Amino acid sequence: MTENEAKIRIELLRKKIRDLNYKYFILDQSEVDESVRDSLKKELIELEAKYPQLITPDSPTQRVGAPLSARFAKIKHTTAKKSLSDVFSEEEILEWHERISKLTSDKIEFVTELKIDGLNITVQYENGVYMRAITRGDGVFGEDVTHTVKTIQSIPLKLNEEVDIEASGEVFMPKKSFQKLNEEGGDFANPRNAAAGSVRQLDPQVAASRNLDMFFYHIDKNSLKEIKSQEGALLTLQKLGLKVCPHFKKHDTIESVIKFCHQWQEKRDELPYEIDGIVIKVNDFKAQGKMGFTAKSPRYAVAYKFPASKVSTQILDVIFQVGRLGTITPVAVMKPTFVAGSTVSRATLHNEDEINKKDIRILDTVIIQKAGDVIPEVVEVLKDLRTGNEQKIHFPKKCPVCGHDILRMTGESAYRCTNKNCYAQELEKMIHFTSKKGFDIDGLGEKVVIQLIDEGLIQSPVDIFHLKKEDLLTLELFKDRRADNLLIAIEKAKKITLDRFLFALGIRYLGEQASFDLAKFTVSHTQDKENFNILTFLKTVTAFTLEEIKNIDGIGDKSGEMIFNWFNDEKNQKLLRDLHEAGIQLDIESLKTEGKLQNKSFVLTGTLNSITRDQAKALIKKHGGKIHSTVTKDTDFLVVGDSPGSKLKKSLALGISAISEEEFLGMAG
Repeated sequence: MTENEAKIRIELLRKKIRDLNYKYFILDQSEVDESVRDSLKKELIELEAKYPQLITPDSPTQRVGAPLSARFAKIKHTTAKKSLSDVFSEEEILEWHERISKLTSDKIEFVTELKIDGLNITVQYENGVYMRAITRGDGVFGEDVTHTVKTIQSIPLKLNEEVDIEASGEVFMPKKSFQKLNEEGGDFANPRNAAAGSVRQLDPQVAASRNLDMFFYHIDKNSLKEIKSQEGALLTLQKLGLKVCPHFKKHDTIESVIKFCHQWQEKRDELPYEIDGIVIKVNDFKAQGKMGFTAKSPRYAVAYKFPASKVSTQILDVIFQVGRLGTITPVAVMKPTFVAGSTVSRATLHNEDEINKKDIRILDTVIIQKAGDVIPEVVEVLKDLRTGNEQKIHFPKKCPVCGHDILRMTGESAYRCTNKNCYAQELEKMIHFTSKKGFDIDGLGEKVVIQLIDEGLIQSPVDIFHLKKEDLLTLELFKDRRADNLLIAIEKAKKITLDRFLFALGIRYLGEQASFDLAKFTVSHTQDKENFNILTFLKTVTAFTLEEIKNIDGIGDKSGEMIFNWFNDEKNQKLLRDLHEAGIQLDIESLKTEGKLQNKSFVLTGTLNSITRDQAKALIKKHGGKIHSTVTKDTDFLVVGDSPGSKLKKSLALGISAISEEEFLGMAG
């Protein structure tokens, strides 16, 4: 990037961040997730560090907070408010520790506190009596919100001691209060926005009705005898009757700090309020004084932010991939960025209609989202960051792999390769067959499958079960032990549940839930369950009429027709007979359900912590429930994990019960 290009990018970023800050801090509106704002600011910080000559005094990186709203009286803070620098990984925590260790020869102790996702407020007491409450504002002047903060029940109007003190903390809205508020007609994106909107009400009765809460964590000014540490400050606040988040901890080592961060990253959903990270502070005030401040933040403290599910990045190129059903999928090649715990450089653009609807272009700055184990997707284009050099995305006219024509069927959004023998389709079918949700053959990943196909060792899924050690030893990087391990894994995979077997076949429209539904229906119509095998299944399924398959609960017309045609095709019947001859055994025990979730339908959203999505789906199926990918009026429960998407808002609009991961596990026993 040239200096001129950097200047243009910096100016666009500043304008965007100012606009987002105004909406977030003043209007209590979240146009994007806070993590997106963080990633844009991080990019600006990096560019300004590289081109310091381009830094201006009015850059968002050069001051704390945002402009004030004109609705409330302005009050000057007795001590200027500094914001904490953010760190986003274990490596950045260690780098911070290394920097501060050079500033003192003494052993450093730390205090960690949960970073409450709320609104920063300073409360002043005189002779132990509540006097006023002030927002952070721009760090120098804040807004007078005495009248609304006074309504918060957890904030005492008189302290346990008659002292002068100014204490800061976070006003927040508990999760249950937030859910109730939106159920009663509220339209807030998250609890933080709801808390901020409530505090800024002109009518204190409105704030009083919203069940706000507050945790204190900092003493700005006091008339007490000297407090020597952050731990001492927290204990003093508690002694005075000011509520402190109970989950703070003192640490002797940075390794203990990192362990604390990881523990709460996993346990955050157990809390009745939202947190978005961990605040790490040097405990001793004398050591803090030695470390001092930068122009914007203290050196002795940082805020570790949990991995975000949404961030901004830039599209560098677009490539087109061919799936197992011949579907042509556009994939964005992006500037590598850290999201939801991993660095990603690609995101799905879904199809041509989606690209046109969102007006996505090469070189666009976009917001990407990652939920659970799903590949990231482009959520939105930040069009006000465009420079005019962006390029429109054009779909190919031919298959990018085999060169045959591609066709868009009536009523579909996807283009498909018309060549049934397309290499890409055969490869993807084989990869799907061996995937974790299919046969789950350990050691038979995508790279090995490609090797086996390229060497002519497999042409059909059946060939996998006839591989010999001498075949594998011809492959690059395959030695005796690796070959033996793969053959053991293949043998182990020969016993598979019927629903996973059906899913592995890669029949169009036959997803995980539909595979389970078809498996259960077929077994229920089979006479000889004791000796059930592939041939038994084939005999039963081909005896069904088209209408019978369409009427299977969870199947429907389109998928029913595809299933009927697939199992009545001679080529596919031969594949099933060959798999039987290869020794594949079908397990139907998993189809038995215990009934705790009988006839209840579930949709999952966000990232689950104590179990994986696959484990959650298995629990639902085991107890007789149904799993669906989208929320409809027929959905019974939405299981909500970290960073839920639009499904949560839709469920609230439809009056569908949104339950936590813990509530779901309780239902499943």
